[in-house]
Amino acid sequence: MSRIGRMPIAIPAGVTVEVAENNTVTVKGPKGTLSRVMPKEMTIEVKDNTVTVSRPNDLKREKSLHGLTRTLINNMVIGVTQGFEKKLEINGVGYRAAKQGKKLVLSLGYSHPVEMEDPEGLETAVDGQIITVKGIDKERVGQLAAEIRSKRAPEPYKGKGIKYVDETIRRKVGKTGKKA
Repeated sequence: MSRIGRMPIAIPAGVTVEVAENNTVTVKGPKGTLSRVMPKEMTIEVKDNTVTVSRPNDLKREKSLHGLTRTLINNMVIGVTQGFEKKLEINGVGYRAAKQGKKLVLSLGYSHPVEMEDPEGLETAVDGQIITVKGIDKERVGQLAAEIRSKRAPEPYKGKGIKYVDETIRRKVGKTGKKA
């Protein structure tokens, strides 16, 4: 039995979870509404302020989907109650970030500024050298943070670029001069 998959998900007050046909799970909460189609093999039951996920048999595919389905539903419940956020840090001389309305403007050493529009349902904030991405969908928050990071990924020699706040960059030693 999947250790993660068999754990029940507690539904906090003010949150409703509905399971429609073909396993479409809709979670409504104070921060918004999330909906997702879950694998049809899984059985999702909502009763007594808990959600339980069960699988029909012990095939490898069903075992894999069991824990995944439970985690996706749990992330939806957490998203509509608390939300998710990722923080990125800009390192480098002359590297800057600024907000212009719903646009994130990055100066990253290119000949032009890099502009990124905030997608629907996500919000970016800039505080000095820290960029914060907030939203209720964990997958979309992570994807936007990865796209921002990819505009200038950190390099290993000086550590310049955009990195996650909790990320460590493995540094390399540069070239040494040749002695005659």
